[in-house]
Amino acid sequence: MEHQHRYSETTHDHHEEHEGHVHGGHHGEHDHGGHAGDFKQKFWVSLILSIPILLMSTFMGIELPFQFSFPGSDWVVLILSTILFFYGGTPFLKGAKTELSDRKPAMMTLISMGISVAYIYSLYAFISNHLIPNAPHLMDFFWELATLIVIMLLGHWIEMRAVGNAGNALQKMAELLPNKALLINEHGNISEVNLKDIHIGQHLLVNAGDKIPTDGKILEGNTSVNESMVTGEAKAVNKTVGDKVIGGSVNGKGTLKIEVTGTGESGFLSQVMRLVSDAQKEKSRSETLSDKVAGALFYVAVAVGIIAFVVWLILTKDLNVAFERLVTVLIIACPHALGLAIPLVVARSTSLGAKNGLLIRNRVALEKSKKIKYVTMDKTGTLTEGDFSVSVVESLSVNWSDNEILSMMASLESHSNHPLAVGILEEAEKQNIRFPVPENVSVISGTGLQGTVEGKQLLIVKPAYLDEHRMPYDKNRYSELAKKGNSVSYLIIDDEVAGIVAQGDEIKEEAKITVNGLKQMNIVPVMLTGDNEEYAKSVAIQVGISEIHAGLLPQDKEKYIQSMQDNGNPVMMVGDGVNDAPALARAEIGVAIGAGTDVAIDSADVVLVKSNPSDILHFFTLAKNTTRKMVQNLWWGAGYNIIAIPLAAGVLAPIGIILSPAVGAVLMSISTIVVALNSMTLKLK
Repeated sequence: MEHQHRYSETTHDHHEEHEGHVHGGHHGEHDHGGHAGDFKQKFWVSLILSIPILLMSTFMGIELPFQFSFPGSDWVVLILSTILFFYGGTPFLKGAKTELSDRKPAMMTLISMGISVAYIYSLYAFISNHLIPNAPHLMDFFWELATLIVIMLLGHWIEMRAVGNAGNALQKMAELLPNKALLINEHGNISEVNLKDIHIGQHLLVNAGDKIPTDGKILEGNTSVNESMVTGEAKAVNKTVGDKVIGGSVNGKGTLKIEVTGTGESGFLSQVMRLVSDAQKEKSRSETLSDKVAGALFYVAVAVGIIAFVVWLILTKDLNVAFERLVTVLIIACPHALGLAIPLVVARSTSLGAKNGLLIRNRVALEKSKKIKYVTMDKTGTLTEGDFSVSVVESLSVNWSDNEILSMMASLESHSNHPLAVGILEEAEKQNIRFPVPENVSVISGTGLQGTVEGKQLLIVKPAYLDEHRMPYDKNRYSELAKKGNSVSYLIIDDEVAGIVAQGDEIKEEAKITVNGLKQMNIVPVMLTGDNEEYAKSVAIQVGISEIHAGLLPQDKEKYIQSMQDNGNPVMMVGDGVNDAPALARAEIGVAIGAGTDVAIDSADVVLVKSNPSDILHFFTLAKNTTRKMVQNLWWGAGYNIIAIPLAAGVLAPIGIILSPAVGAVLMSISTIVVALNSMTLKLK
């Protein structure tokens, strides 16, 4: 598609870097070296390769009842182990390379150390045992290599399947633009051209109902533009000559001639994409709890292993004995249980979340939740329904019924493409109200419409017109409707104020519950909206929010969150539109409303599937319980190393106690079982 190519050119560098981070480093979803499907395939192939290895090689030097060997079986084990190491171990080795280049050894480095040491030492043992005459027999670790790779692949697959595949917010943004535009040349001829060939200063034709292809300024035409995709506000905006339009927004019923003011790098949408990309890159560097534990284990194991090697070499003057101690320490430091400690909890947590309307797309969000001090919320679509529609039609005269008022208004508005006209016509259609054809319809500049319907002189006007002409009306009723964020218009029939219509966006029932719940958790709710301050305040007062920031552009929302973070205040952002995407990507935790845009959903860490803001409270509870289980599992999965590593190093050898590899393996198995059972006890409440 042309528009995708255009954007991949303009934001190429950002996109490439973003992709690199997702696949290599500490991305929230631990997408190391591939997607869930890749890990699934690698797990099954590795499992098949490992079965004969487990049957034909010894378990830490001990032959188990089900094991067997035959002449040449050691060669089969060596060949299969080599294939397994390079095939199944690749994602871990790639991940370790990224972690080490970032100077942050973590889970992938620890796993890579375990499997590399097991493989290289086993290769050395094989050469010594089979190819060097009279060399002392050395124990190999092919059995440990196979189980370590298979269990770690299983853990990563479980976790990635649980958190779901990351969508690409940047690509979805590029798709908001059409791939063609109607170019008007200097002779007035119109031709369809690829969007990437459009330049600033050229003139374009935008037909009714089409997406506006670039940022521009209106040269000819009047219309209403739906900018909700970009600004998040449901209300269509009236546009006329001289007004600016944004690429990606949808033209209403008027035809426009525009002058291009921004394309590619300079376009509004491209700038929003850059904000999202930069925020995602920074966020992808966040470290998880298990990474911190794994990083600490890596340093401890290397330090203890080297000390053990040196001490045993000095004491025994036997390189093989010293080497075996070093290897035992390094392999024991990478416990199988650690590979399952977090994935099993995440799988259970995401399953519980899904049942309660929460889609967890990034498990780091669960760990970060306890630090959140502020929850910033978009207004439209998050606290309100995001649907601009008629909320009140009332007759103010005994001569007319409510339905007749709506019929008269619909009649006059049928000749207008004003956003409020669309709402009135939709309401008439919904109620199956027929209306007569109007005559002599004209616009009263800055005020409304006038015309004749069935011989009666009609006007649709704003309250300012009534004040100016000293026409009486109920100002308290007007104030009551306006405070709820409604646009209020009056119908005058033959000089009598006959009816009133209010159009607005309804506040969600759960909005107040959410705000109260957050306050009880000592979290400060903040409203960030692109809408005007007056309406924002009226919604904020009704739901109980005292901190409001209105009239914000996407970059303003993102900047506000960054300034909060710079002051040491971790932030959660809740939103639903393209305009929220940079803020969602920047915040410690981005929460998207399920009914929102794909771009918002792809920029977020958590999705509220039911579009119910009160599910945020469920998220905090689930996250608290999940993090507690993670900590418990990390203690079970890695805590026994406090005893096992020193014993493996031979600390108690002087009194005859040295950790038998078999005992190490039993400890490892017990911790894995405990971790699995503990994960299953996670509950939401």
